[in-house]
Amino acid sequence: MAVLCKLMRLHWLAYPLILSLTSLSFYGLISFGDEGFDTALLQDSYFYSILGFTLKQALLSALLSVGLAIPIARTLYFFPDLPAKKLFLTFCLLCFVTPTLIVITGLVALLGRSGFMTPWLDSFCNTFMDSSWNLYGLSGILIAHIFMNMPLAVRIIYLQLQTIPDNSWKLASQLKLNQGQRFRLIEWPVLRSSGLLLLCFIFVLCFNSFAVVLALGGGPQSTTLEVAIYQALKYDFNIPEALTLAWTQLLVAGGLYWLITRAGGLSWQSVESNQYLWRPKHNSASTRRAMIIYALSWCVLLLPYLSLLPGLFNSELAGKDIRAIGHSALISVALAVITALLAMAVAFALLQPIRQAALGGYVKRMWLYESMATHALVAPAMVLSVGLFVYLLPRIDLERWGIIFVVILNTALVIPFAVQKLKPRLLQFDQQYNRLARSLKLTRGTRWQIEWPFIQEIYLATLGLVLVLAMGDVAIFSIFGTPEWTTLPWLIYGYASSYRITEASTASFILLALCAAFLFLLEKYTVSRPTPIENKTPGRQPQYEGNTHA
Repeated sequence: MAVLCKLMRLHWLAYPLILSLTSLSFYGLISFGDEGFDTALLQDSYFYSILGFTLKQALLSALLSVGLAIPIARTLYFFPDLPAKKLFLTFCLLCFVTPTLIVITGLVALLGRSGFMTPWLDSFCNTFMDSSWNLYGLSGILIAHIFMNMPLAVRIIYLQLQTIPDNSWKLASQLKLNQGQRFRLIEWPVLRSSGLLLLCFIFVLCFNSFAVVLALGGGPQSTTLEVAIYQALKYDFNIPEALTLAWTQLLVAGGLYWLITRAGGLSWQSVESNQYLWRPKHNSASTRRAMIIYALSWCVLLLPYLSLLPGLFNSELAGKDIRAIGHSALISVALAVITALLAMAVAFALLQPIRQAALGGYVKRMWLYESMATHALVAPAMVLSVGLFVYLLPRIDLERWGIIFVVILNTALVIPFAVQKLKPRLLQFDQQYNRLARSLKLTRGTRWQIEWPFIQEIYLATLGLVLVLAMGDVAIFSIFGTPEWTTLPWLIYGYASSYRITEASTASFILLALCAAFLFLLEKYTVSRPTPIENKTPGRQPQYEGNTHA
């Protein structure tokens, strides 16, 4: 931990490092050749078809994810005694941060050409739609995006509902408002405040999606900007076209992310709070409906994971495949640990100017620093990878040293998550103890001895989150990776693309087990004990309308 203390003095170096990485990537693309941008592409119908499909699938994914999440989140909120509720919320987080290739493999095993549910879906589609079921295309992209992003929306909406004061429900009970009036007057104003931000955030995630579209797109008619950039660079090596597509993606995604950061943040990693314990009373029909929604939610989220088990149990892997999976798993864990430690160290350094700006009340400066620290959220991973590859190709032996740049770029892409997770806790410490520390004239080392216990839990929880996120890289490895350093996600993609579903299921299950272990540590440290500012009354139970002790 002394290393983190020293990083406080090196924060001036952190921003040039992350900004130079992005600058070198774009410089590598811009400086390659003399052709510059492909302006003719802006007049081509191909460009607008790609842009239109990218916007369409991202918008539909965001709307469906949020729309389906609302009834699930309301069920969790109004029925706090649901069985395994905390486990369900943890599982929602797992679905969001699980490497994409695991989800894709599970969906292919469940809904693909030889999937378990394909015969029933074929029968349904032939009866009502006069066509056969096909996972590949817009339908498969939407299903994968909904599966990964709906749990995120559930957590955010549930946490927003928990901010409703119990006095609002008591007043609604006294006024004898029905369920529709309660939703319109009490719930909707709370959901509306974060609903647009949530839609924009999920839209950006789906807009920048790569692995899902690459694996489930099914053809040129389902190509997004990110995949088009990959195809232009990987197959045609058409730098002007890739650069034009990259700037288009950056402007759209960057503009939306700018709106999100200007409007506020979204809390999706907090734990359940019992501060407001009043709940309206529901009749038996509402209770049955809630239980059905809850049970269906469990089934929908579990099915893609459970579909991996038959391939795992029935697999007769050759010794070569067992060695390949084990070797790739060790490489993935080692690279993820190195990436996570680097990301946490750099994120801590990046937060120092943000903390100083917050203490001084410089809101615009704080927003500027935070935007620079988290700009990798909207910078296309494929563009960063290929741009840096083009820049380094004549300068470094990438066959030998490419794996180092896999770590560097993966670190840059997970830093924003570490910054956003650590920032509230560090700002809270400064708000509570900065004046006292300055009045006591504490040295940097002494102050750190006080600060570390305050942030230790959130730091370790963030480390677990970053570890899970670092396990799932595909885009970067597709450019810099080598056969000697094959990671588990890339091995899964190789198995799945050659229709070796048994091997892909086995490798996916191992990767899922590793991610679940890291996530368990994340949740354990997050909920291990209340924060100093929390004021929870032990022993209180949820109270409902009609409870005389309310």
